[in-house]
Amino acid sequence: MNQPSEPRLDAPALDALLPAEIARKAEDIGVKKANLGAMNTLVLAVLAGAFIALGGVFATTVSAGAAGYLPFGVTRLLAGLVFSLGLILVVVGGAELFTGNNLIVMAWANGRVSGVRLLRNWALVYLGNLAGATATAALVFAGGQYKFGGGAVGNAALAIGDAKVQFSFLEGVALGILCNGLVCLAVWLSYGGRSTTDKIVAIVPPIAAFVAAGFEHSIANMYFLPLALFVRAGADDSFWTAIGKSPADYRDLTWSNAIVGNLVPVTLGNIIGGVGLVGLVYWFVYLRNRK
Repeated sequence: MNQPSEPRLDAPALDALLPAEIARKAEDIGVKKANLGAMNTLVLAVLAGAFIALGGVFATTVSAGAAGYLPFGVTRLLAGLVFSLGLILVVVGGAELFTGNNLIVMAWANGRVSGVRLLRNWALVYLGNLAGATATAALVFAGGQYKFGGGAVGNAALAIGDAKVQFSFLEGVALGILCNGLVCLAVWLSYGGRSTTDKIVAIVPPIAAFVAAGFEHSIANMYFLPLALFVRAGADDSFWTAIGKSPADYRDLTWSNAIVGNLVPVTLGNIIGGVGLVGLVYWFVYLRNRK
């Protein structure tokens, strides 16, 4: 009579990684990211900026025309669910995202990455993200996508951009902290996944949560703000007639307000949230004694 065979010791594990294992994996990934060549880092960062922008395109389109028909929270939830496409593309497709790369601080804190390498990665990735997201906004505008739905998409883009330049500096920092806490948690959870499905399922809830709650993501804003500015400056008269508004209704929507009033405080908040709320906390708990 055949006896049941013993399980193979070398069989691949199917369970998700435990937090301590995720921490070690995050540290190893941080070392690889910090030591990636400058050109490859920059190219992958451009891709990440474009990927996040595509999530923004999806979210703007889905939420267009919803005001007055769906409750505020439901509209935000739908926008958040579809916006998660951006981080899914980054994580599964392979790209370099500034906000997620705040987790490289774990490798830095353990002495495996120098401060120069850390800041080099952040600078290259931030610039590449900016190029990718802004270029995508320019393409979307050039394609006239803002005119879809009788101008509803462009109207939504303008409303999103205008709302983002109304925050005070402190509000921008606080909303940025909360946002990147969730984004880095999404990346952290994805590191624990064994399959593509695991990673996607891990990413969606935190990303949907930050969008639904109205938190601020610097790289997403590199798409939302330029698109709104392009529409304000370049949309034709038929568009303004269709939505019953004019550029004068968006006088606060300027490049200086977008950069100084939003991107600067939100970026600062994103760093504080990703480094302070996630990266260094998990380093302290799981890695500080492994130097």
